[in-house]
Amino acid sequence: MPQQPPSTLQAAALDLAAHGLPVLPLSRGKRPFGNCTACTGNACGGRPNIKHAGACHCPHVCHAWAAATTDPHVLTSRPWQAAWQRAAHLAYNPAGAGLTVVDLDHADAVAWARATLPATRAVPTTRGEHWIYRGAMRSVNGVRDGVDIKSTMAYARWLGPGTGTMTALPDVVRALAVKEPAAVRRGPLAVTVPAQGGECRHRTPVFLERGIAMAEQRITEARSAIHATTYRTFLAVLSAHGRCGCLTDAHVARLFAAAQTKGESARHCTEAWNNARTALGM
Repeated sequence: MPQQPPSTLQAAALDLAAHGLPVLPLSRGKRPFGNCTACTGNACGGRPNIKHAGACHCPHVCHAWAAATTDPHVLTSRPWQAAWQRAAHLAYNPAGAGLTVVDLDHADAVAWARATLPATRAVPTTRGEHWIYRGAMRSVNGVRDGVDIKSTMAYARWLGPGTGTMTALPDVVRALAVKEPAAVRRGPLAVTVPAQGGECRHRTPVFLERGIAMAEQRITEARSAIHATTYRTFLAVLSAHGRCGCLTDAHVARLFAAAQTKGESARHCTEAWNNARTALGM
């Protein structure tokens, strides 16, 4: 019996796989196909992936995102051929190609991203956009209203190549996956890492003062996404001035005061500061 010609989705999958993107078919509910009888409940031991060293090599499209592959022989095999004939969507595993997708689910989320995140390649979706960055990270749903992060151990729908230049995954996106502390961390807020290699240039009063003043201005002039702007500003200040020991409690108090004039609470300021330090490994 002659082999059936590839479906439109399968043809697209083969093209993406040839460019290094691990792909898989999705059912009509935008969900992966269910496991076969042998794989139900992971009775097979699970498919090998980055989280578990499972022993399953099932030829069917089992185990959701872990089934994503770039192997054309798998994509055109008889079990997968049957799945392609029933598939309604095409998906891919972002981390398998070294990517992270910031899934923006509605217009407000898109507006937040445009005001907060570095520009990168954007793909229109039914209700919002996918912003795609180079670099993989932990996947987390609901990092804020209408915003999910899809990278490792996740799949994203393929909706086209998008537009814009793809940029490197920034710290501000990685920080979204950091859970806020259950309680405010007490103790000095200033960073006291000693300077290395002699006198620090930040000790020049004009240099440091200019940096703090610019940070205050960035916060006070923000018209929306105040919490995100506060966090990004704290992240920038710590990145530039936080490792030399020159940033004092007085400087931090000025930044907190600027944020509080925009409606941030003292607790939120402290949490944003601590989360920025965590993101930078301080």
